[in-house]
Amino acid sequence: MSCKFLKGLLLLLLFLWPFPVEAGKWVKIVKVIDGDTVILEDGTHLRYAGINTPELHTKKGPPEPFAREAYLLNRKLTEGQRLYLEEAQRKRDRYRRLLGYLFLPDGRLVSEILVAKGLALVCYYPGSTKYYQKLLRLQREALKNRRGLFSRLKNTEPFYVGNRKSRRFHRPGCPQAQKIKRKRIFNSLEEAFSAGYCPARGCRPWPP
Repeated sequence: MSCKFLKGLLLLLLFLWPFPVEAGKWVKIVKVIDGDTVILEDGTHLRYAGINTPELHTKKGPPEPFAREAYLLNRKLTEGQRLYLEEAQRKRDRYRRLLGYLFLPDGRLVSEILVAKGLALVCYYPGSTKYYQKLLRLQREALKNRRGLFSRLKNTEPFYVGNRKSRRFHRPGCPQAQKIKRKRIFNSLEEAFSAGYCPARGCRPWPP
């Protein structure tokens, strides 16, 4: 068997390989916590990088809108399965959870399915931006078709104030909005989400 043949076979296998070429590993998911967090077989808590789903467990008690739907879909896709994990550039979040991207055996990113259904928001985080543009395209489609979370959007403010640095947006009356140096004004929630901005904490844009 010639070296030329082996090289060609290797290139073909790389082309057909559905997962990132970067070093990754297969992991087993033993428990789903919510729409964007799972527990691996070794006890590691994995948080999906670059997205945010509604809170299933809140201090006030009831889950946020579509939190249960996101949780159930995530559980259906991942719990008990052995999937492919690619770690994000930023390894851990502030809660020390592992950050990464989880892929199904067919090569689809779990996060892209959640975003496409309108059950997760695309959020910019330094070190977790590898699939940001891909996910944002799916979010725009979900927004256009009013899927999931976007079916309940209601513009309750005359405008919204975005932070160009963090890519978060606030209600104009939020104290944090007054401190933003690099502002971007959005005339609607649709504009903010289409631009890839996430609502700031305490600034939920849809009714309960």
